[in-house]
Amino acid sequence: MGKQLRILTGITTTGTPHLGNYVGAIRPAIAASRNAGAESFYFLADYHALVKCDDPARVQRSTLEIAASWLACGLDPEKVYFYRQSDIPEIPELAWLLTCVTAKGLLNRAHAYKAATDVNREKGDDADAGINAGLYMYPVLMAADILIFNANKVPVGRDQVQHIEMARDIGQRFNHIYGGEFFALPEAAIEENVATLPGTDGRKMSKSYDNTIPLWLPEKDLRKAILGIITNSQAAGEAKNPDDSNIFAIYQAFASVDETAAMRRAYAEGIGWGDAKQKVFERVNTELAPMREKYDALVADPAQIEDRLRAGAARARALATPLLAKLRRAVGLRDLRDTASTATKSKTLVEKPALQPVVFRDGDAFAFKVLDAKKSVLAEKGGFADPKSAMAAAREAMASLGGG
Repeated sequence: MGKQLRILTGITTTGTPHLGNYVGAIRPAIAASRNAGAESFYFLADYHALVKCDDPARVQRSTLEIAASWLACGLDPEKVYFYRQSDIPEIPELAWLLTCVTAKGLLNRAHAYKAATDVNREKGDDADAGINAGLYMYPVLMAADILIFNANKVPVGRDQVQHIEMARDIGQRFNHIYGGEFFALPEAAIEENVATLPGTDGRKMSKSYDNTIPLWLPEKDLRKAILGIITNSQAAGEAKNPDDSNIFAIYQAFASVDETAAMRRAYAEGIGWGDAKQKVFERVNTELAPMREKYDALVADPAQIEDRLRAGAARARALATPLLAKLRRAVGLRDLRDTASTATKSKTLVEKPALQPVVFRDGDAFAFKVLDAKKSVLAEKGGFADPKSAMAAAREAMASLGGG
């Protein structure tokens, strides 16, 4: 495993990027990609898109638009790994290897699956009505996305933390069963300070609410969309509170500290909503206009984007292919002429520690078990706040048992 920090981000290809995506994900991620102290991986999660989208044209168009957006906003594919998930055949193969060591009970506890079954029960339907196996297996595929490159950090919102914890659990179980440190165990990098833009109706900007402002609207249409944002009925000349204003929140996400302070003063002095919206449009358009030109050129040349994605996949596969070969050998998918393999496996089994710690999620907390070579439980305890605490306690238990 490489010693350099690896950071991995996936973008699901199911829709058109909007201003909220830009402020909350694209802009900060591209800034982070310039960190010379880390290897950054950005991928278009088109396999994941199939879980909830059965429109082939939409998946293809979204892939084009999202790839063009990231490139237009300054992502340098020469300095990061930028690839399409479906161009890395090692990912679905690893997903199957991981499926075979993943406890069904772990998948039963996944938030997205539980939420879907809860909705069905509330309607009086069968718990699994309308739920496809893709939704159920989503955490395993996500674990494969992360583990195939031994990513150390995965930036996510709090609603995705469970998936990272599950990837840790699955990777750790594979390491334990096959007696090696095949996978680094990833950690969630929780994005507490990511800006969340309000949409045109005041709620969070989201495709689910149909209240988004598409990122690459032509200048005239962008102005029209911003002028259409809902405001209250306060008149011009009346002091306004910027902290409960949708349009101020959007302005602040694009403006400098000085510009934001000036806009606060304008609110206190009673700026009219029409003038305030015009200032928002001008500030947003100033930032987007140069990138919009690049975006339009990229979208008009799909072959250029395809070439860049394939080149990125080739670079990524240079890392993935050797690891998968190692994993195939570990699980027994081997060349029958390689008579040394059996001896190697036997030696590995002999050299495995007599005691093994296993950390797992137990409800809302974490627990550990200490197993002997026959997988009998010698010690166990739960109630830990995080997997690191549980592992530390497991090692203490092993030491007291004489196997640390």
